Parts: sequence; C-alpha cells; structure tokens
Amino acid sequence: MKFELDMESPNEVTLIGFISACIDYDDVDLGKYIHGIGLKLGLLFEVKVGNSLINMYGKFGCLDIACQIFEAMPVQNFVSWNLMVSVPSQNRFPEVGVGNFNKMQRNGLRPDDGTMVAVLQACENLGVGKLAETVHGLIVKCGLNANVTVSTSILDLYAKLGRLKDSCKVFGELIDPDRVSWTAMLAGYAVHGYGKEAVELFECMVRKGMEPDHVTFVHLLNACSHSGLVNEGKNYFKIMSRVYGIQPRLDHYSCMVDLLGRSGHLNDAYELITSMSMEPNSGVWGALFGACRVYGNIELGKEVAEQLFAMEPLDSRNYIMLSNMYSAAGLWKDASKVRALMKERGLARNPKPGCSFIEHENKVYRFVVDDQSHPESEKIHKKLEELIQKIRKAGFVSKTEYVLHDVEEDLKEDMINKHSEKLAIAFGILVTHDVGMPIIIRKNLRICGDCHDTAKFISLLENRTIIIRDAKRFHHFANGSCSCGDFW
Repeated sequence: MKFELDMESPNEVTLIGFISACIDYDDVDLGKYIHGIGLKLGLLFEVKVGNSLINMYGKFGCLDIACQIFEAMPVQNFVSWNLMVSVPSQNRFPEVGVGNFNKMQRNGLRPDDGTMVAVLQACENLGVGKLAETVHGLIVKCGLNANVTVSTSILDLYAKLGRLKDSCKVFGELIDPDRVSWTAMLAGYAVHGYGKEAVELFECMVRKGMEPDHVTFVHLLNACSHSGLVNEGKNYFKIMSRVYGIQPRLDHYSCMVDLLGRSGHLNDAYELITSMSMEPNSGVWGALFGACRVYGNIELGKEVAEQLFAMEPLDSRNYIMLSNMYSAAGLWKDASKVRALMKERGLARNPKPGCSFIEHENKVYRFVVDDQSHPESEKIHKKLEELIQKIRKAGFVSKTEYVLHDVEEDLKEDMINKHSEKLAIAFGILVTHDVGMPIIIRKNLRICGDCHDTAKFISLLENRTIIIRDAKRFHHFANGSCSCGDFW
C-alpha cells in the first residue's frame, strides 16, 4: 500500500489519519516513517498526534517507543494517561499499567471512566483479586460505579477471577443494565457452569424487553453446553433464528457441536457439522475432536483429526491430541506414528507446558508439574502427600490412564500425583487457614480427570471450597462434588 503525503500543508489531522491507516494495514515500518515526518514538521507537540502514536506503537507491541513518546510529550491529557494504563497491559505488562495508574493519581489527576476500564483490564491480566477490590473501592468513591460500562467491567472482572457472587452483587446494583451488562452476567454464569441460572437470566432479560444479539446466544449456548442442558440448547439454537432473526454463525455451531459432544451425542454432532450451511472451521471440528477424546471414539477422532490437519497443518495441538487419544487407548504404535509425523513436519511436542496460578497476599504464585522452585517447596510436597494418603483411605483411586506414557503403573501414579493444580491446592490449604475462604486456582490447560476427582475428594475431606479455572471453564468443588456435573 502506497501513501502520498502532501509535504506542503500537512497538519495534525492529516498525520493522525495516516497513523490510523498504518494500524489498519498493520504496517509498523510505515508507521515509523510517518512518525519521522511528524517529528521533522514539529507536529509531535500536538497532544492528539502523540496519543495516536502511543496507540499505534501499543498495537504493534512496541511498548518502549510508546513510553518514550509519552515521556517526551510537553502536555499529557486524560487520553494520554489512559493509554499508558491500557497499552502496557495489552502488551503483557499489566503491572506497568497499574504503576502508571498510581502515578497518575499521585500527579493529582482524577481518573475517569476510560481510566477505570483500562485499569480493570490490567487487574484481569494480573489475576490479583485484592487489587480488584481496591480499584472497585476507588470506583465507588469516585462515583463511577453509576457508569454502566465501568460497572459491567467490574462484574466481568470478578467473574473471570472466580468470584461469581461478587459479579452477581455488582449486577444487582445496576439501576439500568444494558444489553452488554446482561450478556456479561450471562457469560459469567456460563463460564462458571451455572447453566440453569444462565437460562433464568436470559428469560428475565427477554421479559424486561431487552433484545438479545448473537453474542448473547453464544454465551447462552455455551452455558447449556457446560451444564448438560441438551434440550434447552437445541431449543435456543432454533428460536435464535426463528424468533429473533439471528442467523447461526460459526461460534453458534461450535457451541452446539460442543453441547452435543459433551453429552455423548457424537454422531448427532457430526451430522450437524455436515449439514451446516457454511464451511465449518477448525473451532467447529475442534469441538467434536475434544468430545472424541473424552469418549474414546478413536475412529471418529481420526477422521476429525484429518480435517484439522488439512486446515491447520502446522498446529501441533491437533497432532498432540490425536497422539494422546491413541496413548489413552493403549495404541502406542499409532501414537508413535503421529509423533513421528510431527517430527517430520518440524512441530514441537509441548508448545505450552501446564501450569497453575494461585494468589496469596497480593502475589500470584506459579506451579508446574513436580515444581521444586517455591521456597516452601518441601512443605508443599509433604502436604500434598498427606492429602493423597487421606483421600486414598476414603476410597480414592488414581486414574493413571491420564498419564500418556508407556511406563509402569507405579511410575504413572507418581507422575500424576505431582500435577501443578494438585501442588497449588496443597499450597492453598497451607496458607489459608480460614475454611470459609475458597481456594481459587487458574490453570492454562484443561484439568485432567484425575485432578478433577482429587479436588472433589479434598473438598469433602478438608471441608474446603476449591475453585479451579482451566482453559475452558470454572470448576467449583465443594462437599465432594463439582459444579460442572462432570460435563467439563
């Protein structure tokens, strides 16, 4: 794409337009060229130009340049400061964004709604609940909780941090929630596996005259999927187009395939895919692939894998899942063939190691399998061993089929007992003595069946509520059961 810049009479509006175009065309080199022209013409002293450049470099991941522009600006307005709260968070440095927020306040600037939305996003990326409470308190103090956008961001944040009760409280305090607020609350119920509550909320939303959109239905179908509400999901999928005139998109089909697959209706899910009016994408096939793995349907899983290999030949996750399916079924030769194919195509076997995160005293601790890095590692492992022995006496039996290695049974059991979420649970029990305080853990991958059952047993015997968010959803373990009803 070529641009022609009038060098005789450019002004700040001209420059801002070109900066915006650089973002649209994803061209950082051209952006730097325009930056140079602005510098040469002395237009960087205009605060709107500086803000546009900060935003542009933030989009391109050039945080250091964005910070340099901000520091060099002779005048910084609210937009400038808000960008310096949001841009670092968008570039995986949320702590820098929070630091800039604190600096902004020290400089005597009263935050506005844009500031608060930005800092709430930083809180989400940090995953620190105490910080979220502090920011929430400041929002109330400033009177910004009356702003529906800010309050919606708060309830969404609490839901993502595992604090659904706080989300419900914030939603209940909204005087006039808009469609985004209703949908955010619906999404919270969905990701926490409260399908019936999500359905009730949707019906209430409709009764109050609020028109749902396609995003609302994505979360509603997702809620049905995570709670095994098959008939309800089918009904809403139908009325979405018949009553509300919303034609199904790929996301809706993916949710329906997931719903059918999770409930064991794999053939129905396959038929739905083959009858789609549009070409299914990897998300749709992936939903069925995951169900094939859960139910051990090797033949259908292999067919689905071939579809995914054709669509995403360089995505190692599909190869790993097929290999794991073969391994779980004891088909070691087939698993070996898949791994050989990965090697032939230059794909990494473990692109994303499993890890779990838990907050304690305003700090987030990270655990990996058999983690020895924590200063209290010896105590944590000892506590975990005690918990394992305790639940074994109560009848727990390890599900070693989740160890996808061709090794002896005792070694499998030892390996599975050192998973990251188990270590995080042990740490949580060690450091939180208030039995009424839930232990909240975030995990980057899907929780395995053995860890799922372990958490159920521990919740019963230790009389603790354990909340684990995996890559798909939240699991609330209490009194020996999980909120997912094993539809995870």
